[in-house]
Amino acid sequence: MALKYTRPRGTQDVLPQDSWKWQYIEDVIRGTARGYGYGEMRLPTFESTDLFARGVGDGTDIVAKEMYTFEDKGGRSITLRPEGTAGVARAVLENGLLASSPLPLKSYYIQSCFRYEKAQKGRLREFHQFGIECFGTHEPVSDVETMLVARDVFKKLGVNDSITLEINSIGCPKCRPAYNQKLREYFESQREELCPTCKQRLEKNPMRILDCKEEKCQKIAAGAPVMLDYLCEDCTTHFEEVKNLLAEADAAYVINPRIVRGLDYYTNTVFEFIAEGVGTQGTVCAGGRYNGLIEQFGGQPTPAVGYGMGLERLLMLMEEQGKLPEEKQGPLLYAVGQSEAGRKAARLLVAGLRNAGFPAEYDLANRSVKAQMKAAGRLNAAYTVVLGDDEVSSGKAVLKNMETREESEIVLAEGASGFFSTVYGPNAASVGIIGTSGGYIAAQAKGLSKAEKLETGGNNG
Repeated sequence: MALKYTRPRGTQDVLPQDSWKWQYIEDVIRGTARGYGYGEMRLPTFESTDLFARGVGDGTDIVAKEMYTFEDKGGRSITLRPEGTAGVARAVLENGLLASSPLPLKSYYIQSCFRYEKAQKGRLREFHQFGIECFGTHEPVSDVETMLVARDVFKKLGVNDSITLEINSIGCPKCRPAYNQKLREYFESQREELCPTCKQRLEKNPMRILDCKEEKCQKIAAGAPVMLDYLCEDCTTHFEEVKNLLAEADAAYVINPRIVRGLDYYTNTVFEFIAEGVGTQGTVCAGGRYNGLIEQFGGQPTPAVGYGMGLERLLMLMEEQGKLPEEKQGPLLYAVGQSEAGRKAARLLVAGLRNAGFPAEYDLANRSVKAQMKAAGRLNAAYTVVLGDDEVSSGKAVLKNMETREESEIVLAEGASGFFSTVYGPNAASVGIIGTSGGYIAAQAKGLSKAEKLETGGNNG
């Protein structure tokens, strides 16, 4: 019988056997962002269409061709967010954060975004981004700190050596007009060779021709003037300091004069982290300084810098390089009920472990002991215990280590504390302080021994 419904093209289902990979990456991201002083923002999935037309640019492919836009029942034009920066900037202004919060204001987000693109490897129509935004400082050190957050995420996930940081400066409103004029003159001489889209760009914003993906346009752009040759003194000083600070932080980089942003509110530093093997484009993370955005949204002139990182591409890179942990999460204990009294004892023992912050399971389907043991194996349970009338009557049961097959005796009246004493011995006293499911799962993901898992406790870093 044919399925009536399938997922929309360009989307994916993240199933339980894979969601632990996402949780692992997200834990690293959240811990790194918090370490740098960034607070999390959670924003609406949809916003006014005009917000993205202004924030992303009504002449861009995203706005012109890729946005999911619809009219709601109130007659308002609404769009599913295609990126994160515009929504963050709106929230910052609407909630008065620039006046009420210490500056610089530093925030991060992990969210889904939507673009109607040709679905292919590394490019989905619903995708996920980690982004950070820093408002209220123009200093080069803030540019570099945003890059270091990304660099540290890549380091902790084991992929930094395969990713290259590329940087450029696109100047400011003071020095960019002269450069745009030179670009226009250069491309005008080869107008007939440009693709139709770039012919339009030539009139409106010639800098965007440098970012065209058409091969013939790329060949023409290779000989175009370079913005770095037209920077004013302030922009030159800013870029030099960015380079010095990256060197100070031992962050390797290359200068790529072809990295551009086509919107006027972008200024100074732009950057991308490039990796191989993640689809048609190797960009895993892209960002830059956007000093003009807040003013364009109706606020006071406010310098800002940030980026977006594609999580699907990052996950692909980790899988291709074998950087994901081998061990998947599973319950610390699966308590098997052999009788009605045994099932009650299993529920009580499992409740104790869960209250202590550790994952544990018991049977919900009234299955046989054999079937329950099979279920424990499929769930990758670390330990099992079979509880029947004899165990309940004696108050003792046999705890089995599913990895080593070793068996130990536990006292049921001691509940979770008795379990921890049996499993961890002298270290069991630490459980009440540092025993959390997050810490246990993180330790599992790192492939630690049972004792090491306990010692890591709630430290997800």
